[in-house]
Amino acid sequence: MLPVKNFLSILWIGLLMSIFSLTLIPVEEVEAQWGIGASFELRDEDPSRGYGFRIERGVLESVPLLDLKTRFHYSAFSDDVDSFRDIDTNVSLDTWDIGLAALAGVNVGLIKPYGGAGIGRERIDATWSELEQVRSGDDSSFYWNLFLGAEVAPVPLIRPFIEYRFVRLFDDDGFDYRQNSRLAIGLSLSF
Repeated sequence: MLPVKNFLSILWIGLLMSIFSLTLIPVEEVEAQWGIGASFELRDEDPSRGYGFRIERGVLESVPLLDLKTRFHYSAFSDDVDSFRDIDTNVSLDTWDIGLAALAGVNVGLIKPYGGAGIGRERIDATWSELEQVRSGDDSSFYWNLFLGAEVAPVPLIRPFIEYRFVRLFDDDGFDYRQNSRLAIGLSLSF
């Protein structure tokens, strides 16, 4: 019985020494350099529901409390609507956009607010029937966007997020002709 009691005493002392040494040794928190995420997105124009994909890369990790990143994103929306622009019949819409952005966040515990700006290109494809003939059309636009969001970091690798994005689209002549806003809710994996 004596050897088991000694073993437990030694284990207990070792545990206490480990906890004590961890409180004295400064530990540097390492932020993830890459992130990959997916989201469900809602916007205020047709098609209104879609999905997004993003890849983020951290830059300037030496800046304390700040989280500076670059982002590539892709979003796709698809829907059947009763009318679209000057088409007054059932229309099948497929929209996708790609873009690049720079963002900055603040590391303040579990909730990490961020904001950023970016540029990109959007394409919309429309298909409809007219007098028993299938017709189609497409349009493509350059855009810039501003966004605000927040990540929750309950564990270091998995980060749920919510983001609001304001998008301003331009036609080929460079004049504003459309804008929309978008709400994205998703999950990001950091590594």
